[in-house]
Amino acid sequence: MEIKKSPKADLEKRKTLSLLMGYVVALAVLFVAFEWSSRDVKVSKDEGVQDVIAEEEIEITRTDNTPPPPPPPAPVATEVLNVVEDNVEVDTEIMSTDDSQDAQQQEAYVPPAVVEEEEEETNQIFTVVEEMPQFPGGETALMQYIAKGIKYPMIAQENGIQGRVVVSFVINKDGKVVDAQVVRGVDPSLDKEALRVISTLPAWKPGKQRGKPVRVKYTVPVLFRLQ
Repeated sequence: MEIKKSPKADLEKRKTLSLLMGYVVALAVLFVAFEWSSRDVKVSKDEGVQDVIAEEEIEITRTDNTPPPPPPPAPVATEVLNVVEDNVEVDTEIMSTDDSQDAQQQEAYVPPAVVEEEEEETNQIFTVVEEMPQFPGGETALMQYIAKGIKYPMIAQENGIQGRVVVSFVINKDGKVVDAQVVRGVDPSLDKEALRVISTLPAWKPGKQRGKPVRVKYTVPVLFRLQ
């Protein structure tokens, strides 16, 4: 009689299933082991690289705070003292470089020709100056002096000649009247008399330009009128 096995009691099928489960578990353990070891290596490599980079950065950014060495001291000039005996005469005249330069400048100095320009300016005849010449007593006293000093020429009186003679003259730096001449005449006899009276004028107060007396040209009318 043949013995029949129940499917539930068949252990061959379960053996195969258990073997497959064991393979799966073993593969899972191996995979976890490989994954764990790779992570450790990666972390260790990264930490090493970071350490190297940190060390390199520290070396690059490092500054040297050591101060520069001080400059060498300047050489000290030593004075040489000459010992002189009491009986020896010592020349104490000292001539500095400034004195020599001043002497050279004085020798080479050429004075400008300002004096000549001033002399030319004072000898120049002006018509208008800052301070005009003044007759003693003013313009009224001048007209009175001329009127009193005129002597009417007989020839002009006989011929009935009258008019105004204009005379110009120069008042020097000392106030004296010079270079009288007729600017506009009427008759030779009247012109001559007008020049005579003007030449007898007393000294004036001279005119001034820039505070200095100068020569000034002045013009005066001399009136001849028959009464």
